[in-house]
Amino acid sequence: MWDRMVRPFFHAVGRAPIVILATPLWAADATRGKIAFQQCEACHSLVPGEIKTGPSLAGVMGRKAGSTDDYSYSQAMKNCGLVWNDATLRRYLASPKAVVPGTKMAFAGIKDPKRLDDLIAYLRKNAR
Repeated sequence: MWDRMVRPFFHAVGRAPIVILATPLWAADATRGKIAFQQCEACHSLVPGEIKTGPSLAGVMGRKAGSTDDYSYSQAMKNCGLVWNDATLRRYLASPKAVVPGTKMAFAGIKDPKRLDDLIAYLRKNAR
């Protein structure tokens, strides 16, 4: 049955890759995301210009990776070409070293897709 539901969609979009979210964006919970962000707070702040071990995440949504002047990014991050949005954050936070080999971020990643969606909802709401 799944094949019959998906196949027409593939034909309709010319077999373009499809991103399937673990949680629909409307169902992700920024309140739970705040709890997920606690593990990020050891290295990152949401206060503009506040540098910890990692850069401030204030204004991260829509920003080119490695582009703020107040943090010393790795060459890998400066040259990766990513722009932070829901999709790029989801990939990166799931496995930072796989997405940006050579990143200075010493974090294994978030494997739970629901927790990842909640964290991104929190960042979308609070990292302005």
